[in-house]
Amino acid sequence: MKHNNNAPFRARGLTAATIAVSLLLGGCATTNNPRDPFEKFNRAMFTFNDAVDRNALKPVATAYKEVTPSFVQTGVNNFFGNLSDLWSSLNNFAQFKGQDGMNDFTRFAVNSTLGLAGVLDIATPAGLRKHNEDLGQTLGYWGVPSGPYLMLPILGPSTVRDTAALPGDWWGDAWTHVNDVPWRNSGIVLRAVDQRASVLDASNLLEDAALDRYEFIRDGYLQRRASKVLDTDKAQERSEKVQGKIDQVQEKVQQNLEKMGVTKPAAPGEETDSAPNNPPAPAPVSSEPAQK
Repeated sequence: MKHNNNAPFRARGLTAATIAVSLLLGGCATTNNPRDPFEKFNRAMFTFNDAVDRNALKPVATAYKEVTPSFVQTGVNNFFGNLSDLWSSLNNFAQFKGQDGMNDFTRFAVNSTLGLAGVLDIATPAGLRKHNEDLGQTLGYWGVPSGPYLMLPILGPSTVRDTAALPGDWWGDAWTHVNDVPWRNSGIVLRAVDQRASVLDASNLLEDAALDRYEFIRDGYLQRRASKVLDTDKAQERSEKVQGKIDQVQEKVQQNLEKMGVTKPAAPGEETDSAPNNPPAPAPVSSEPAQK
């Protein structure tokens, strides 16, 4: 893979486009929703993207999924996913997540060599879990607010912070450094088609549902994005691991008690199968003399 000398120029072009979009948004801001002050612009972009998807991307992705063998689709997905592991590793290190960063770098090294340039994912079965960290998440980790919601042309849902991070993510994508322009562009199109094909079923369900698809996508994106920045998924995973260890300890303690002949005490109000060992207490004797 040769280094692409045109990458800095494309990154600057993407930065200029981001600034242009921001200036355009300044004239169409509303205050109905603090998370989505540019809703009028965003809905227009959503309508545009939806038209492009219905008339071009979705038909191609459907044909790709129906015609291309499943193992080829898996190989394509693995190949581009392996390239993303390298950038994910750098972002993990930038967030002081050394273990996750080394994990992703090891994934990239293993799959790039033993996995035939990433076509085979042998790192996941080996216990190396995949992370997906980007520059927008790194900025969020360091306290940069997400800013308002943005619907970008072609690229889809984003925020002001994530849009500003796009030039960095573009540079961090190893495929953009391929020097052969036809190969590079073909790969970008192939990756887009493969990613669209992977969510065909979900998008079909969304289209059939009687709801405001724009609001559903916006709210889902913002919630998921906040979860990725705050690592709530990892917190839930750690909580489940801790609870699992607690359950294992409690189970071992109970097994040891049963071996020693000690039964678990009944909970308050819980009936036991056997009669109590202690005899019933005698009725209290009245101190008053009996009446004749």
